[in-house]
Amino acid sequence: MANIILSAFSDEFSSDFDTQIAALNKFGIPLMEIRGVSGTNVGDLTEVQAKEAAEKLRAGGIGLSAIGSPIGKIKITDPMDEHIEKLKRVINTAHILGTDRIRMFSFYMPADTTDYSPYKNEVIDRLGMMLEIADKENIYLCHENEKGIYGDTPENCLEIINAFDGRLKCVFDPANFVQRHVEVYPHAFKMLEDKLFYLHIKDADNTGEICAAGEGIGCVREVLRDANKREGDLIVTLEPHLWEFSGLAGLEAGEKTQITNKYSDAETAFAAGVEALRKCIEEIK
Repeated sequence: MANIILSAFSDEFSSDFDTQIAALNKFGIPLMEIRGVSGTNVGDLTEVQAKEAAEKLRAGGIGLSAIGSPIGKIKITDPMDEHIEKLKRVINTAHILGTDRIRMFSFYMPADTTDYSPYKNEVIDRLGMMLEIADKENIYLCHENEKGIYGDTPENCLEIINAFDGRLKCVFDPANFVQRHVEVYPHAFKMLEDKLFYLHIKDADNTGEICAAGEGIGCVREVLRDANKREGDLIVTLEPHLWEFSGLAGLEAGEKTQITNKYSDAETAFAAGVEALRKCIEEIK
């Protein structure tokens, strides 16, 4: 059985970084997937800001599971030069913060196309450029199946992962597959199970609306149950999306995530997300 280690996108609790760290300690979550730091996206941190964040994490006793970067969240038709420079900055931030994992994406497809195949070679070329840089820095690029990007189906995820013999790592997000009208389990999970690097946990119902883990059709329990069969550490990162937190709008270039805001505030929504995930984990043990 795996050793499940919880992480979270704590910027969904508060935009204030000190408050994020305090919240993770309150909920007993030892790791953070860092994304928003007091209103600044992790991809835009200066060296000074990154060093300040690193010191706060050390003082608060919180580790990092990954950098929740926006790398690869540009259009496939956008130029790459500036984005490559951003990747280099994010890698430097990763070194300062003490993690070797950067969550990233495989480029937004044109909004008016459902056939991504004409863009395959360009996607592979661009990912290859980024992997060459990351490999030299001993950094893992970890691909998330965001809706609207090339790798938003399990077939395309597998295709790009296999293209690089496993150098590109797999982050599995159930809700993103639901929103792409893909069967999460067994179809998507079994296709990518052997490639799984770590999990993002958010759930969605049959309309695509985000809900707490285990309340939707993302088969969160089944995914956790099967992932838990492996040996060694399994990082499970909560990305609740149960409240329209500060910075959400800037993370999405295409179809917007459906969030009901049925909770009274961000803190209550985050707490509900933690409770639901822990319940799912207990039920599979």
